[in-house]
Amino acid sequence: MDLAVATEAFVDHLERVRRLSPATVKAYRSDLRDLQTSAGGVDLEDVDLEVLRDWLWRATQRGDARSTLARRAAAARSFFGWAHERELVAHDPSLRLIAPKKGRTLPTVASRDAMTGLLDSHRAAAEAGDPIALRDHAILELLYGSGIRVSELCGLDVDDLDLDRGTARVLGKGAKERVVPYGAPARDALEAYLRRGRPVLVARGRTFTPAVMLGSRGARIGPRAVYELVARVLAPVVGAETIGPHALRHTAATHLLDGGADLRAVQEILGHASLGTTQIYTHVSAERLTATYRLAHPRA
Repeated sequence: MDLAVATEAFVDHLERVRRLSPATVKAYRSDLRDLQTSAGGVDLEDVDLEVLRDWLWRATQRGDARSTLARRAAAARSFFGWAHERELVAHDPSLRLIAPKKGRTLPTVASRDAMTGLLDSHRAAAEAGDPIALRDHAILELLYGSGIRVSELCGLDVDDLDLDRGTARVLGKGAKERVVPYGAPARDALEAYLRRGRPVLVARGRTFTPAVMLGSRGARIGPRAVYELVARVLAPVVGAETIGPHALRHTAATHLLDGGADLRAVQEILGHASLGTTQIYTHVSAERLTATYRLAHPRA
């Protein structure tokens, strides 16, 4: 079978059967297309361990990050494991493929005081009634107050919000639905936006949409617009050149653990399939504790 044809069949399997997120599917497709280019158009059954090693070596020579190499090796193992199960190849050449471990990098986290100042300034800006200012304040409060992903935020419909209980029903990775809580500041910001800001944005749209968060033209807001908002307002606060909405998710998780929240509860709130994914935030909290100790204790 042609390698390109097999790749598209595998990607279709990821989308329809495994129901992976669009971002994950896109990454797998990109990795396997890069393999096609490196392999020079050979058929699926002609790809052996040496071809795969050469592919990763070329990526290393390009200067690809260790995390990229690890992801590509994982994509190859998943792809050839699938192909072997369907008897498209006699042997799985990826079984002995080794890539450098990703390495563990701690996420960027804003301090409590920094978040308080940031959110207070946006609340003050929203009081003038500008619909975009009201929306931006609601976005920031909800991302930080609930720890949801930007894709989950963009996918929210009005019926997904329970303002009385302070909860939102979101659709996470793998099409898994969960209900997440948010606090009074996020509820107040949402109420103000839904009452005074969203109707103005709805009137600008050509067609009605049930989406909570709308763009300036009345359509459902996209992840890029949220990314640009967070990058603009959060980067100066944390002292980073590039930062995205996930930093607010990292910050929410870290502050929950700092405040004494149970790790399992944080896992449920964030929608992590594995507790190991959530545990990285315990390292962040430990680092903050150590830094405080070194600054404050006379024997540090």
